[in-house]
Amino acid sequence: MQEKGNISIHTENIFPIIKKFLYSDHEIFLRELVSNAVDATQKLKRLAALGEYPGELGDTKVTVSVNKEAGTITITDRGIGMTAEEIKKYINQIAFSGATEFIEKYKDKTDTNQIIGHFGLGFYSAFMVSSNVEINTLSYQPNSKAAHWICDGSTEFEIKLSDKAERGSEITLHIAEDSLEFLETSRIHSILDKYCRFLPVEIEFEGEIINNPSPLWTKQPSELKDEDYIAFYKELYPMSEDPLFWIHLNVDYPFSLTGVLYFPKLKKDFEFQRNKIQLYSRQVFITDEVKDIVPEFLMLLHGVIDSPDIPLNVSRSFLQADGNVKKINSHITKKVADKLNELFNNDRAGFEAKWDDIGMFVKYGMISEEKFYDKAKNFCLLKNTDNALSTIEEYEQKIKPIQTDKNDKLVYLYSNNAVAQDIFIQAAKKKQYDVLLLDSVIDSHFLGQLESKLEKVQFKRIDSESVDKLIEKDEPKLSLLTKEQETQAEELFKKVVNNGKVIIKLEHLATDDMPVTIVISEFMRRMKDMAATSGQSMFGGFELTHEVVVNTNHPLIAKAIAAPEAEGEQLIKQTYQLGLLSQGLLQGAELSAFIERNMNALVK
Repeated sequence: MQEKGNISIHTENIFPIIKKFLYSDHEIFLRELVSNAVDATQKLKRLAALGEYPGELGDTKVTVSVNKEAGTITITDRGIGMTAEEIKKYINQIAFSGATEFIEKYKDKTDTNQIIGHFGLGFYSAFMVSSNVEINTLSYQPNSKAAHWICDGSTEFEIKLSDKAERGSEITLHIAEDSLEFLETSRIHSILDKYCRFLPVEIEFEGEIINNPSPLWTKQPSELKDEDYIAFYKELYPMSEDPLFWIHLNVDYPFSLTGVLYFPKLKKDFEFQRNKIQLYSRQVFITDEVKDIVPEFLMLLHGVIDSPDIPLNVSRSFLQADGNVKKINSHITKKVADKLNELFNNDRAGFEAKWDDIGMFVKYGMISEEKFYDKAKNFCLLKNTDNALSTIEEYEQKIKPIQTDKNDKLVYLYSNNAVAQDIFIQAAKKKQYDVLLLDSVIDSHFLGQLESKLEKVQFKRIDSESVDKLIEKDEPKLSLLTKEQETQAEELFKKVVNNGKVIIKLEHLATDDMPVTIVISEFMRRMKDMAATSGQSMFGGFELTHEVVVNTNHPLIAKAIAAPEAEGEQLIKQTYQLGLLSQGLLQGAELSAFIERNMNALVK
């Protein structure tokens, strides 16, 4: 038998289109062809299980080999193979799919998700890198004759009898001049490791099995121990610390989804770039760009998601519009929230011990996903400057008696740097106030979210006002200075500060409060912080103006007014610069002069 003919396609330009547009990354050809070989092998195993193939299965591994001298790559399987007629139907007539007919025939007998093939356009990805492609194949069917198909990338083909004696298919690619990189064994090994490391049939390359056919996510959770999950995590991310905990996904309806998601130890900065969630379809790697598959905050997690409902070659627009993708997105969000809630309820002490590592993840989820917020508000923890942890509801009850202001608004005080703002924290503690520690990169967004969700609540940074102004009460404060003395004090400060951008405010505070407090508007500071984390420039270069709050009841202020002019100005300058120093605003030449002046005073 020998036959020549034309491939049944609708345009003479199909191959240039395939080469240029079908796959943006040419290395995909190997994924497609190895996947085909695996599918053919899986089909044979299924037929044997159904009693429709009585022969011996024998060695069913798929072999990939490179012959640099001959300029070829060969993919060999011992699957169902094809007859000459099947080649004509499934290879020459692109409109058909071998898997479609196979599924139709056995739809009532088998799990179709396990055997869907990719004959058709997937096979033709071979022409992205080849000047000539050969198929040498023998069908599993009794009395079949082996067939040899050859095509040079045009629409013409040749098919003839072959002397192949072993069941299965052998695909040989004659690599084109512009794709010689694929004749390097290191290049092929890296592609196989990327796309085929978890395919369900053994893949041999260079005499070694390069894949794990039974990855952890394909097993039942009841079969696995903690060390199994950790070992698999190390297989995925060899250089990483052990994960905190994990979620095993296993859904059959209304969509199919398996996988394992790991909670890594997160620091106070985001770690998107290093370890990503990997997306698979029937154990074939698709991508690690999963933004449209999972909510953005879940990209902080690591692990694997596998769903046959997501095709191998997809566009972002498909992912964004696909109903199954949206269901997967919602399901994963729910599973993550349920897992965290379970950990919190079953082992609160253990949950609290992990909070520094998972707190940013939880907060990020609450900010970005409404459904996650609804669940997470019950287990999200707030940490104060004494490292005590409370749920949002617990903390509200804790501070309500003393941190409710005259307008019946509950004021949450917070610090974003407990060391630098210690003087303000200590002043608040003297009044029995509690101060939260909100020092991660997303906390400016997080507290804004809580303010919008909680009723009659306001967050104030501990250094944004004088301590008495942070939580205003209906308790009038009297000044120990006369009106004339207050005017003198204000004029002194204006003269010493000598900066029209700085606002001088006189307040009647407790005698043991600071004589001078430097504060920056909570609103302006928060806008600048949020802009910095969002990459916005509107407030990024904005110079924050500060207010000088003068405590008219502090003895130093009265002393400065009563002192000779030069001495009084020196006292005011010293107290003002101490205030600047407490906010990290005393810098450069002014800081050097301040240090020198104080050193000289000590020597005298």
